[in-house]
Amino acid sequence: MATNNQLSKTDLLLEKVRSGGADMTGYEQISLTARLAIPAILAQISHVLMEYIDAAMVGRLGAEGAASIGLVATTTWLFWGVCSSIATGFSVQVAHKIGARKDKDARSILRQAFTTTLAFSLTLCLIACSISGHLPGWLGGEESIRSGASDYFLVFALTIPFFELNVLMSSMLRCSGNVKVPSMLNMLMCVLDVVFNFLFIFPTTEYHLLGMDIKIYGAGLGVMGAALGTATAEVIICSLLFYFLCFRSRKMSLFGRLSREKAKLQLFKPTGRVVKKAVKLGLPIACERVIMCGAQICTTMIVAPLGMFAIAANAFGVNAESLCYMPGYGIADAATTLVGQSVGAKRHDLAWRFAKITVVMGMAIMALMGVVMYVGAPLMMRIMTPVPEIVELGVDALRIEAFAEPLFAASIVCYGVFVGAGKTVIPSCMNFGSIWAFRIPLSLILAPTMGLNGVWLAMCIELCIRGLLFLWRLKSKKWLPKKEI
Repeated sequence: MATNNQLSKTDLLLEKVRSGGADMTGYEQISLTARLAIPAILAQISHVLMEYIDAAMVGRLGAEGAASIGLVATTTWLFWGVCSSIATGFSVQVAHKIGARKDKDARSILRQAFTTTLAFSLTLCLIACSISGHLPGWLGGEESIRSGASDYFLVFALTIPFFELNVLMSSMLRCSGNVKVPSMLNMLMCVLDVVFNFLFIFPTTEYHLLGMDIKIYGAGLGVMGAALGTATAEVIICSLLFYFLCFRSRKMSLFGRLSREKAKLQLFKPTGRVVKKAVKLGLPIACERVIMCGAQICTTMIVAPLGMFAIAANAFGVNAESLCYMPGYGIADAATTLVGQSVGAKRHDLAWRFAKITVVMGMAIMALMGVVMYVGAPLMMRIMTPVPEIVELGVDALRIEAFAEPLFAASIVCYGVFVGAGKTVIPSCMNFGSIWAFRIPLSLILAPTMGLNGVWLAMCIELCIRGLLFLWRLKSKKWLPKKEI
């Protein structure tokens, strides 16, 4: 076991959370929140910056290439969301066990999670592959972009098991208190994504630099290359995450010298108790993701008749906006860890204090990012595409959305708080209820007269309403457990 001298400052503060009798000062609570949130925020921001470069590469293919990927983007989010939900069902249990100082039980849950999520993701992979050829037509895409969209989605479908494992292993490391490794590997994946995309998307090209002719070889696969680049990066990072989690993690190691349990085959067999609890935690999130992504797909179908430029501008606008809301998801990850371990240690007063700190921090940062997005919208769009019509539509959309960012942050971070507490049913209902009750009807009403701006105005109004609902739920404290876990 590591001594106090071997533990980092973050680990020492987390030990205070797990120690029922150890009081934490306000400064220590804020310091621990920042130590967990900052690496996650930086990883999310770097991910967004790499997505900008990624989108810029695709944008150079022209409006058709961008629209091909934009058409199926919401469907890929649907599968990503379902993958994330099953991983959450296991990682929250791990956070509670570690908070209760039951590390051996946490590792047992991890083994069962590997088996269950792998089987689940392979099933999703088969479903996605089977619909890849029909999906672009179902979504109402123009004939000229259907082939590229279908190819892109097929490659994505084949990488679903790797994505599932990446989400699972990253969340397990974060819930154990190790935020740095998944954050750094997430940054690395973004860099690799850009490098591989460059090699796969564009053909071999000669560049004149410093008086020299430099030839950079490329596959010239266009839209298919964008999918292959991302897939290659996912596989590499999956291998690295497995190494750090299963061989190097201080609390979660399954095979390395830090773990004394023998990794026998039967230890990976799922048990009814753990899987049942994972389903109880993850099923509401999965249903929410399906229903919300279904709404996003409906939004895509509302945008599709507006034309190719609108489809591309909508997709690029979502990428650009992520620069604002990804820091919120980084803080939400920290909130899940802090609240989850506090609840596991049966320190509900500390869980409430961490909830308030993370929500205020998230709203402040995303409010600032909203100002940045409003001012920098033209630059953001021009980075991703040279097509003037797409830029103009995207700038208007981003400036509408900027006003929703503080309350959007409230919904994101509060959701992370509730997940950490093991309360997923009501927040999930609030999420999908809000989008279906407000965003979709408003989009249908406003799109015919306002075009893409109407769709984004509907989104802005809905996000503000959702944020207020989540703040009301947070203040009620009804999400705090009333009995021992």
